[in-house]
Amino acid sequence: MSEESRVREKVALLPDSPGVYQFLNAEGVVIYVGKAKNLKRRVSSYFVSRADHTRKVQVMVRQIADLRHIVVGSEADALLLENNLIKELQPRYNILLKDSKSYPWIVVRNEPFPRIHSTRKFVKDGSTYFGPYSSVTMQRAVLELIHGLYPLRTCKLNLSPQAIARGTYSVCLEYHIGNCQGPCIGAQSEAEYAENIAGAKHILRGDLRPAQEYFTAEMQRQAEGLHFEQAARAKEKLERLTDYSSRSVIVSATLTDLDVVFVLHDEGTAFCNHMRIVRGAVVHSYTFEMRNRLDESPDELLAFALGQIFAAVRDEGNLLPREVIVPMQPDSELFPTIRFTVPQRGDKLELLRLAEKNCKLARLEKFKQIERTDPDRHTDRIMAKMQKDLNLPVEPRYIECFDNSNMQGTNPVASCVVFRDGRPSKKEYRRFNIKTVVGANDFASMEEVLGRRYGRLLEEGRPLPDLIVIDGGKGQLSFALTALEKLGLRGRVSVVGLAKRMEEVYYPGDPYPHYLDKTGESLRILMHIRDEAHRFGITFHRQKRSIHFLKSELEEVPGLGRTSIDRLLKKYRTLARMARTPEAELAELIGPQRARVLTGYLARRAGEQPAEAVENGSTAE
Repeated sequence: MSEESRVREKVALLPDSPGVYQFLNAEGVVIYVGKAKNLKRRVSSYFVSRADHTRKVQVMVRQIADLRHIVVGSEADALLLENNLIKELQPRYNILLKDSKSYPWIVVRNEPFPRIHSTRKFVKDGSTYFGPYSSVTMQRAVLELIHGLYPLRTCKLNLSPQAIARGTYSVCLEYHIGNCQGPCIGAQSEAEYAENIAGAKHILRGDLRPAQEYFTAEMQRQAEGLHFEQAARAKEKLERLTDYSSRSVIVSATLTDLDVVFVLHDEGTAFCNHMRIVRGAVVHSYTFEMRNRLDESPDELLAFALGQIFAAVRDEGNLLPREVIVPMQPDSELFPTIRFTVPQRGDKLELLRLAEKNCKLARLEKFKQIERTDPDRHTDRIMAKMQKDLNLPVEPRYIECFDNSNMQGTNPVASCVVFRDGRPSKKEYRRFNIKTVVGANDFASMEEVLGRRYGRLLEEGRPLPDLIVIDGGKGQLSFALTALEKLGLRGRVSVVGLAKRMEEVYYPGDPYPHYLDKTGESLRILMHIRDEAHRFGITFHRQKRSIHFLKSELEEVPGLGRTSIDRLLKKYRTLARMARTPEAELAELIGPQRARVLTGYLARRAGEQPAEAVENGSTAE
């Protein structure tokens, strides 16, 4: 019996129950872990209607040699089990989390007289972890606040009751400067120390109210007992709390406690931001990266991210949030105790936008890192993204963009710039003098230039671009299509128009504009090539206009004909350079008599007419 037949028999025997399934390859390695509300129906879907599957799913299914399954009580239980198995097995085709060991946590150690300190290793040893923190600065600020409020030990001694009773230890400098109350010598009881730990945990969860209430009451109690020094210390700690609270990001005075989760999907990668809001202030913000291996949909990525977040919340010993703001409604059966809100307006929508901004910043930083370390991968990703965003048949590795330039119909020119793999290829830039169009007619000029450009490419047998970008809207695009149609190229080359005012993208045959993501790389590259074509065209137009004015002025010099003027412009380009050139050198180019007349003209133009020119009374021939 073949492997496929054996797998299909196992699929037929699966129960109609919620659970987790695992696909294994021929070597017995788990390549995919999935959850299902109905195991039989979900797993069967991989082996029927394969034409509907993405290419990546088809590749994975061809590698399946065996399967396993685990039945659980509910889909929510299946989600938690799926998360645990993915973390443990790291299957090739699953959504994978980027290793978060580089992110700092704050840990409350599971030990007598627990320490509170920073760590980058999450170990399930009974300790309580808070975080992770996306910023070391934020983590240090929280630790400094806690150690400034509560006298907690920082040593690594084993403070078991037996060791303390034996008098094994002696106090250190921290005790003498007031940062520790000496639990190592029995000077502080475990119950009193536990009260400090409880207060610190409230702060780590983002709730400052218990600490504020405690130190306010402590200050009043000490003041009533005339212990003014102790009251001043309590007041100082209360001021620390107030200062820390004022530095929190207050988003709304009307919001209570809730969480915000946003997932930003990109090619092969997704970024998730999780924010925790306590009393209207952002007390926690963490962005992590996920790699989607099978082109998972946005709602699947969101469900996976929520499962990871809620599993971490449980690991920290915290309660799940009552309300979570999300960009789309997840499956309510997965998280039955949580109320999900998809805001349309107001403060909650602003919170969701803030989470989206954090995701975009993380994506930008990631892409910058890839660009520095792996430029080929960076280019491949951008090209694939542009192909998808612009709905192109192939990746736009070779792009040409055209722009016209004239001033009130004079000196009309056009430019063609070339981008290779998203970058300018300046050696391939081309300039065109408009020959058949009279006056300021950008549409007809565009038709002429494209006809000349691609007529020549066809004649020489050179490759055509993957994408042609026209600077302009529907009008310029229609004339460009006319030129391509005359050459038989319409449909063979992709063409889009880019209108500058709203950065609208126009497609052939579609009267309505399309809008790309304003912060996306596809639009950025289109704008870059459009602006480069405009810059290159304007520079050429200015040069031509300058030469035109210069030629007109030289025509005023008696005796200078077209041939002499062309020679002068070709060699010297400007009147200033001609004026600095010795007359003998000019004579070698245009003859002695014309050189003498030109020198006199340039001197008079500069207000410095030479004496010999007056005496000789030079005139043109």
